[in-house]
Amino acid sequence: MSKNYVNPLLHHERVRAITRRHFLGKATKSFGAAALAGLMTDGAFSAPTAPTQEQITKAATHFAPKAKRIIYLHMAGSPPHHDLFDYKPLLNKRHGETAPKEVYASRSAFVKPNAKVLGTPYKFEKVGQSGMWMSELLPNLKKVADDLCVVKSLYTEQFNHAPAQLALYTGHFLAGRPSMGSWLTYGLGSETDNLPAFLVLVSGGKNPSAGGAAWGPGFLPSIHAGVQCRSEGDPILYVSDPKGVDRATRRRTIDAINKINEQQSKEFNCPETLTRIDQYELAFRMQTSVPEVMDIRKESEETLEMYGAKPGEESFANNCLLARRLSEAGVRFVQLFDWGWDVHGTGPNDDILKQLPTKTKQTDQPVAALIADLKRRGLLDETLVVWSGEFGRTVMNEARNNKGFLGRDHHPTCFTMFMAGGGTKRGAVIGETDEWGAHVADNPIHIHDLQASIMHLMGIDHKKLTYRFQGRDFRLTDVHGHVKKELFA
Repeated sequence: MSKNYVNPLLHHERVRAITRRHFLGKATKSFGAAALAGLMTDGAFSAPTAPTQEQITKAATHFAPKAKRIIYLHMAGSPPHHDLFDYKPLLNKRHGETAPKEVYASRSAFVKPNAKVLGTPYKFEKVGQSGMWMSELLPNLKKVADDLCVVKSLYTEQFNHAPAQLALYTGHFLAGRPSMGSWLTYGLGSETDNLPAFLVLVSGGKNPSAGGAAWGPGFLPSIHAGVQCRSEGDPILYVSDPKGVDRATRRRTIDAINKINEQQSKEFNCPETLTRIDQYELAFRMQTSVPEVMDIRKESEETLEMYGAKPGEESFANNCLLARRLSEAGVRFVQLFDWGWDVHGTGPNDDILKQLPTKTKQTDQPVAALIADLKRRGLLDETLVVWSGEFGRTVMNEARNNKGFLGRDHHPTCFTMFMAGGGTKRGAVIGETDEWGAHVADNPIHIHDLQASIMHLMGIDHKKLTYRFQGRDFRLTDVHGHVKKELFA
């Protein structure tokens, strides 16, 4: 073989020429390319145009919004509505009897036939001007009852945690769709240039069952993903410069990377490349802004005590205070997940006699403090606070393995949630369940209706905020959802 022989497969230009991307790029005059261009124009295969930074930071509502931002408090595992908000004396009257067939959901996870009715072990009282029922487990929420809009008639089709959480936040029970926070930041942009528009805080020792898909961007540009913060170490991973790298060096590094990305963007017109540039720039600005806004030591002793917050700890109380600080700093959507509400009654760590009081003790004070704090700062009217699980709990005691503990199984046909501020009706109870608290009896509100209503409060028509993917237009509510104006002030 000649010494001058060069393997053509190793020749750079030859390699570039035979790649699929470059073949398609050079074949624009062929009939096949014309057909391909037609398909791409239709959106079946084309990548969407990346949003510019101006588009990302510019709000675009369909009508005047009542809320500018959202703090969503999710009690992962789902609280038992019978023991907190939906008082049903009949359960105590029939406690221990075999539950009638009509109180069962069409599908359940673990509850057995002939299960026994479980009355609530907790006392209830009417609170606020509306006279809404509330459990003794919520002494602090009782004080802000006149700011709450309690919805007792929410329902879903999903009876397992991950699919139910995905359905609530992405509109579909399978992973891959954009989350509610991602849709809102895609539609409204950001109120700040120095922080992500969508931040996530987790407590309770573990992520929700749906994991990061509950705050993922799905097929939207990845800049709309929720960014998870931590309570210990760097608030966001890698926000600090590594050892031996100062801020000036980091700036030069990012500039060099951005130049390469800009060249790639011009050559391949990939929207994710522009997204990557924006993310590098945002990350650089976050190095200063994130540590500042995440430091709750700057709060007064009175405020820390109000929330029950303790700097340096990982807790729901700290996260509620952080949610207020982040909202105040311009974060569009702050999502809190608190694990530990899956009270099946298989043991003392998941029953309604020990675990439920533990969880309400951890959350009742900070939730009430968040609402009161936003109100005293003049922020509640433009900040929508939402509290919910992903489904309800059964009328019956699950009695799994007959261990003698009290607990309730998953129940999708009705559950209770509440909202405060952001244009919602104050001191109101919307909807009602039957005498067992097993099915909706008045004003059923599907999770798609809730999504449509939340979007409406933010100035978004849920039918108009769409994104074309795989040949069709998608939206948060898919092909469902009705705005429930009875929730609004």
